[in-house]
Amino acid sequence: MKNLLTTIVMMLFVLMGSQIYGQKIKPSESGYASVNGVKTYYEVYGEGRPVILLHGAFMTIDMNWGQIIPELSKNRKVIALELQGHGHTPYSDRKLVYPTLASDVEGVMDQLKIESADVVGYSFGGAIAYQFAIQSPKRLKNLVIISATYKNTGWLPEVNRTFKTMQPAMFDKSPLHDGYNAVAPDKTKWTKFLEQMMVSVKTPFDLGDSNIAKISAPVLIIAGDNDGLDKMELIKTYKLLGGDVSADLSPMPKSQLAIVPGQGHVSLMMQTATILSHLNNFLK
Repeated sequence: MKNLLTTIVMMLFVLMGSQIYGQKIKPSESGYASVNGVKTYYEVYGEGRPVILLHGAFMTIDMNWGQIIPELSKNRKVIALELQGHGHTPYSDRKLVYPTLASDVEGVMDQLKIESADVVGYSFGGAIAYQFAIQSPKRLKNLVIISATYKNTGWLPEVNRTFKTMQPAMFDKSPLHDGYNAVAPDKTKWTKFLEQMMVSVKTPFDLGDSNIAKISAPVLIIAGDNDGLDKMELIKTYKLLGGDVSADLSPMPKSQLAIVPGQGHVSLMMQTATILSHLNNFLK
């Protein structure tokens, strides 16, 4: 188990490096939205129909989306957030729960005067994106979920066992720690932030099959074939969204499922061209 944890952490470091040292552009706007007692940091790129990006656990905008933003913003208005305690967004003792984090997303939209948008979430950000779709359906155009689930049982048992054994010490003096120190408003909150996040990832959650089935917006699910998601549960999710039909005998469903071969949870986000191809084809 220890070796598995080490592998996961090292893969996160590789992902962070591949994104940070890739092509970077400056945001046209950045700032904070005060909502629910927290100042949530955001960056805006490009012009066009808005799309909101929600990063994975322990990550920042650059770590998760550094390769995606330059291309996506060529014909879209991209709004990237840093969630509670991540990156530029200050640590808060506020309980880290999905409904509140999804409400933070809506608060950023309010400040930027965005009535509705497409929402893209990876991993931890994908769970928040599901929550946003459930509680703010009128503000959602299209939903893209990358390697994420709306319930902890959507992960394979070995992944959940790994979550339970994660400890803050694994991340100390790591590139992720360096990335945090580079932008965090209070670097002394590093351990508190990690402890808070680990409570979150270790806590069982289920947003509800019935709530997923009520999502009216088109949904694109992108997953690696070996990304830690239970594929039987993933198919059930796709069925709840109206998929897994014979499109030769009935109408093509508005939602889509893309399984990328030969990819794990972290390596999937390194497939920039593949992710962009699926995003652009679906969102247009």
